Amino acid sequence: MRIAHALYQRFSQLIHELAKFGTVGALAFVVQLSTTNLMWTVFGVSALAGQAVGTVVATMVAFLGHRHWTFNTRARTGLGREYLLFFIMNGVGLLIQLGCVGTTVGILGLDSPLARNISGNFIGVGLGTLFRFWSYRLWVFPAEAKHMSVASHETTAPPAARAAEEPARQA
Repeated sequence: MRIAHALYQRFSQLIHELAKFGTVGALAFVVQLSTTNLMWTVFGVSALAGQAVGTVVATMVAFLGHRHWTFNTRARTGLGREYLLFFIMNGVGLLIQLGCVGTTVGILGLDSPLARNISGNFIGVGLGTLFRFWSYRLWVFPAEAKHMSVASHETTAPPAARAAEEPARQA
């Protein structure tokens, strides 16, 4: 039991971030899956374009959830910086998804809704999710702000640290 408790204590922040990341990701996945399939079936959009539109819409939902809930205890390095890096990292994640769909449709010749969903919405999203979690923690929402923009007006301390400092400033 001591080992399990010690491991939990050591990795508790990571465990909590993973749980929140999964929750926000599940919501964004539902948005992405619904939007992508809507683009394909109702609007007749191509496989790659439909996947791209669904991913962009889900990315906007995910940014709000991750910034304000999943990684809310991490440094704030400026809304513009975080937003830009978030979309760049999601662009890489999108390329991973598109690569999976492109391989399935273009190379393997499997162009059914089932094949598109398996390749893009399950395999592609799965691989993209691994990349996104790693990149968000490393670059988008870092533990500490190492590079602050002069134009940024936001404090770099996590919200919990700012709350703890407030009484000291008022005294």
